[in-house]
Amino acid sequence: MPSHGSLTKAGKVRNATPKIPPKPKKNLIPRRRNFRNYKRRILYAQSANQ
Repeated sequence: MPSHGSLTKAGKVRNATPKIPPKPKKNLIPRRRNFRNYKRRILYAQSANQ
């Protein structure tokens, strides 16, 4: 099975691109986010209706 492209060219572009540090994450972890949404939708909605 022939290879797609020569092996001498492998990894040239990825190695040439500058490394950019990752941005800090802004979102809450899903468990915290889901619990906050639950409180907003269910708990606070029930107390507002009573």
